[in-house]
Amino acid sequence: MDVYGAREAVVRFGVFEADLRSGELRKQGVKVKLQEQPFQILRILLEHPGEVVSREELQQKIWPADTFVDFDHGLNNAIRRLREALGDTADTPRFIETLPKRGYRFIGPVNGKGSAGVVPVQDVPPVIRPATVHRRWRRTLAASLVAVGVAVALVLATALGSTFGNLQRWVSAGSSSPSIHSLAVLPLQNLSGDPAQEYFVDGMTEELITVLSRISGLKVISRTSVMRYKKTDQPLPEIARELNVDAIVEGSVLRSGDRVRITAQLIYAPKDTNLWADTYDRDLRDVLTLQSTVAGAIADEIQATMTPAERRSLEARRHVDLKAFESYLQGIYHGNKWGRGFSDEESKIAVAYFQRAIAEDPSFAPVYVELADSCFMQSPAPEICRSMKQFAEKAVALDLTSSHAHNILGKVKWLGDWDAAGAENEFRQAVLLSRNNAEAHHWLGIILNATNRLEEGMSESQLAQELDPANDHLSEAFYKRGQYDQAIDRAQRFLELDPNNGFLHLQLLSYYEDKGAYPEYAREIQQVLTLYGFPEAAERIRRVYASSGYRTALQQWAKEGEQLHARHQISEPGMQAGVYAMLGDKYHAFQWLQRAYEEHRLGPEGLKCSPVWAPYCSDQRFVDLVRATASKKQSSTN
Repeated sequence: MDVYGAREAVVRFGVFEADLRSGELRKQGVKVKLQEQPFQILRILLEHPGEVVSREELQQKIWPADTFVDFDHGLNNAIRRLREALGDTADTPRFIETLPKRGYRFIGPVNGKGSAGVVPVQDVPPVIRPATVHRRWRRTLAASLVAVGVAVALVLATALGSTFGNLQRWVSAGSSSPSIHSLAVLPLQNLSGDPAQEYFVDGMTEELITVLSRISGLKVISRTSVMRYKKTDQPLPEIARELNVDAIVEGSVLRSGDRVRITAQLIYAPKDTNLWADTYDRDLRDVLTLQSTVAGAIADEIQATMTPAERRSLEARRHVDLKAFESYLQGIYHGNKWGRGFSDEESKIAVAYFQRAIAEDPSFAPVYVELADSCFMQSPAPEICRSMKQFAEKAVALDLTSSHAHNILGKVKWLGDWDAAGAENEFRQAVLLSRNNAEAHHWLGIILNATNRLEEGMSESQLAQELDPANDHLSEAFYKRGQYDQAIDRAQRFLELDPNNGFLHLQLLSYYEDKGAYPEYAREIQQVLTLYGFPEAAERIRRVYASSGYRTALQQWAKEGEQLHARHQISEPGMQAGVYAMLGDKYHAFQWLQRAYEEHRLGPEGLKCSPVWAPYCSDQRFVDLVRATASKKQSSTN
């Protein structure tokens, strides 16, 4: 038995036959969609017909130690899907009998007998790959059904006097397939038995989403929304309703040495029915081509509209340097952990992996995107971020068709150069290359809002929200309109679903600040400091708040912030200026505001008379800084 558990035999039972060599189940010659784990259970039961196979035996053979946190759920789900494929039930089983607290037993006749039997390989007809079988069967069966249906309907039409128009609609309705215009790729399962491979499996999920997202005729939910369903036990129809999609893609990844196997299946969500499934084995160097192959098969199955360029992109072969790809995936894995509020150490680890990937393959465009993007979080080394524009431009130069590369260059031009027009062009190009790029829609909405095109901005924010429903993209649009209560309400609702989302907590700080909700601000800063690796400072503020109230807590935060800035652990002088503005400390507020201006940290929108600064807007120092910021912004775009 090889690493994938294949055996060269075919077992027949009832109207079914299981090809243990190819891992296929057929019913009267037609392939039945069945995931790998349910099929492995079927194989083990067929090898021991009439015998009890314990749950422990199944766990040892299919779920090695530490593969799953919840083995019981995994086994129960696999048995359920196996029974669905066989048309079997637990109450009145024809094939698989459940013995409570013990295991399972195959009770149906095997190969026409009451005992096990196999068909030698040489007696088995040549195997046709599953996707080929499915397409051939579908075309042949559809043609036959239409022909028979038309003949029968013509007789009925003559007898009943129905019109040909009614007949045509009747035939079309009977042969139609589910209409799929949107889907979500759920996190692929790690079948390696090694938790250390999670970074690789997550990377495979992200890559498949990225490839599918290039198909303009298909709405694809973003990675950030689907990852919350990792190892979930929610029913698929419920997940689909939450994400507002027609179909779900789920599957698994099994890596062994320099080989990888990806199993994927497409499920029509409203009815929880399988539409397509296949398994792909490849050398790791062909892993990017493999993802395109899977995406192309899914697109063909749902008959997604594709441009010639999109089709060529899916059919292109792409090899990758394994060491660079490994480092790249590790960097993404740790970078995503930092973004969700883990310690700054994760950011440092991520950047180190990205630098290693570039050293191993300087021509690998995606890593430049990630390295530049890390500078918008919290870079461990300022000299890296001084090169972030070079990284972004390098990414675009290496791959002009990369939506993510144009998106990161847009962020650099907006946040780094304060070049609104240049940034807008990059974001629009990113959206043109991938209408499913939620982040590009999000940033385009920010620029439109910042330049007072509020309706257009809201439209882009809504598109981002549709593509990334598990994350908040609309509160910022409400905030720009001065609708602070709506902005706060949305942010809080999303935090109920994801309480450790550091970015949302940071946004709430701004909303509370401009609304003048200072007690809430003082509480929120405690959450932010804890999530981003400063729990001691957060605890000191909490104690002061509990004993002396919010104003004393804000004073403590001002003190803590000064110390964090001195140690170069926080670099947001504008935030520090805002704290002193809330306290009415004009001297220190302007001191830090001047520092923010000198360090180019006031942001691309420049200094404005926001509510928190209202008492100071007539001060000549404020007027001078507004003028100087506008002039600096103008010179940076020339």
